[in-house]
Amino acid sequence: LMQPEAAKAVEALFAKAERDNINLTGVSGYRSYDYQVDLFSRNIKANPNANQVSARPGESEHQTGLSIDISSPSVGNSLSQSLGDTKEGKWLVQNAPNFGFIIRFPKGKESITGYQYEPWHIRYVGKEAAKEIASRNITLEEYLGQLPINRMNSIYR
Repeated sequence: LMQPEAAKAVEALFAKAERDNINLTGVSGYRSYDYQVDLFSRNIKANPNANQVSARPGESEHQTGLSIDISSPSVGNSLSQSLGDTKEGKWLVQNAPNFGFIIRFPKGKESITGYQYEPWHIRYVGKEAAKEIASRNITLEEYLGQLPINRMNSIYR
């Protein structure tokens, strides 16, 4: 389950990947608050620093219906940083912005996002914003900090 505009965009992204002989797998889209409670509890028990890889309930972008985790058979359909080094991960970086998505937690930006590098986590922000964010190699936080309020509001429609 995703927001309608994001769902259409991810379907188009997957269709383009298929045409380009790129095999992507949707791993996790929308998550309810209750599911995030369970997930975060399991993760924090296993690793006290899990808040760098797992959002607290109420803070997960998955709860917005705008994010999806993507993987590929080349990494066993797992959520692995090694996805970024695969042809699928490189394809995703190059093509996701054309469909309105960004790699939400890019490598080298951990101190800005507060999360580890996650090449699998894409977030729908719309084509214009995604292309600008990608071309400038910035994070959503950096982008929003530089936007006038009227442009910021268009991202969340």
